[in-house]
Amino acid sequence: MAKLIFGMMQSLDGYVAGAEGQPGLPMPDDALHLHFSSQLSGFSGSLLGRRMYEIMRYWDEEEAEEGEAGLAFATAWRAKPKWVVSRTLKSVGPNATVLSGDLEASIKALKAEQEGVIDVAGPELAGGLSALGLIDEYQLYLRPFVLGRGKPFFHGPRPPLRLQSSEQIGDTMRLVYVPA
Repeated sequence: MAKLIFGMMQSLDGYVAGAEGQPGLPMPDDALHLHFSSQLSGFSGSLLGRRMYEIMRYWDEEEAEEGEAGLAFATAWRAKPKWVVSRTLKSVGPNATVLSGDLEASIKALKAEQEGVIDVAGPELAGGLSALGLIDEYQLYLRPFVLGRGKPFFHGPRPPLRLQSSEQIGDTMRLVYVPA
């Protein structure tokens, strides 16, 4: 059975993106980017909401291969299966499948048929999965920036969590939590 991990970079004040029209977090430095590439290489695949999938499709493009970090991440991204939760998308790019219908049943079936770790990307999707008790681990990458407002890491009520580990990666702190 697969384990679902929701992890994203966030500002010190809890936002993963700025308010519409406002700048968000800057791109990670090479050390953090290479960490994400290594982590993605070890995952069984990625589960994404529609908006996050549309953002991440950048890594399917040739220009994403700029530099060692870009090439490493693009290579890892392209190699892994992706499952996209959407009510509106009818087709997706390479190595991706649309999941629609009953979210809980679809994700429980996906977890049962897969092994290893599936990355969850997108705070709205993660919020829905958290409410259903389907997220097994949360990885918060605290970046040394304050956005003031925007899209929060926790979309909806924060579940009770217990700190499992912490690690510094350059100027970023990675905090790993599990449901309490």
